[in-house]
Amino acid sequence: MIQNFLTMNGYGFYVWLSFAVTILSCSILYYKTYKTLKKYEKDFAKELIRLSELDRELVLKKSKVASQVFASYNKFI
Repeated sequence: MIQNFLTMNGYGFYVWLSFAVTILSCSILYYKTYKTLKKYEKDFAKELIRLSELDRELVLKKSKVASQVFASYNKFI
């Protein structure tokens, strides 16, 4: 039963290979996107730190995303 499922009447190699390639491609894309996002968050947090205290508070109040980035960046400092 399991052997039939894995071989899929001779097409199993191609099916499982396509699944493996798809999962690998999606994993690589996710990793690269995650890495780029963290880099941009870090750069944004550095720019935010360079602002004066009044300007920083103004930006953080206006932007929900900016406050989340700043909060997550402070955890790693």
